[in-house]
Amino acid sequence: MNNQPKAAAGRALPAKALHLIGLATILAYPFAVWFGATRWRPQVLALVLAAVFLLRLLTLRRGLAAFGGPAKALALFGILLCLASGLLKSQHLLLYYPVMMNALMLLLFGASLLGPASLVEQLARLRQPSLPPRAIAYTRRVTQVWCLFFIINGAMALFTCLHGDMPLWALYNGGISYLLMGLLMGTEWIIRKRQRLGG
Repeated sequence: MNNQPKAAAGRALPAKALHLIGLATILAYPFAVWFGATRWRPQVLALVLAAVFLLRLLTLRRGLAAFGGPAKALALFGILLCLASGLLKSQHLLLYYPVMMNALMLLLFGASLLGPASLVEQLARLRQPSLPPRAIAYTRRVTQVWCLFFIINGAMALFTCLHGDMPLWALYNGGISYLLMGLLMGTEWIIRKRQRLGG
């Protein structure tokens, strides 16, 4: 009977590894497109990336309910984008994935502002179920800031697509964009700690 937990753990390790590989590849998507575009035909690049998105879709684990649906939607969109790119023999279509990602995140965060609790408030309540009014107002403001970020970041991503400069597109969407996102998260964390709002 003791072998059952070990067997389950053994099966979980490959699944977790595949999940991490899929996630890492999606995060490195801009550089994967840049690398593949200079070495492979559009059909080959599209097929490889479609396989990565399919792996991502199949290995998505049940996490935060707020992000499960969007993560699957992004994976499906990535697959469709790759299929369209392969059929039309156009690598340029692959550049629009970051634009769609920002649009979907904007929709997710923005829609929550119309409900009783903003998305950031929902995430905060996972750690601290009871939030004071001051903290609720703060989480709403943070949600609004993230909406603004996704608007600006999405607009910049679209600009790099239309500009047609592949190195610039890869640099912004695969580097600068993540750096700005990390900077925003770090700044918010510092402000939250200084105001003693928990988290």
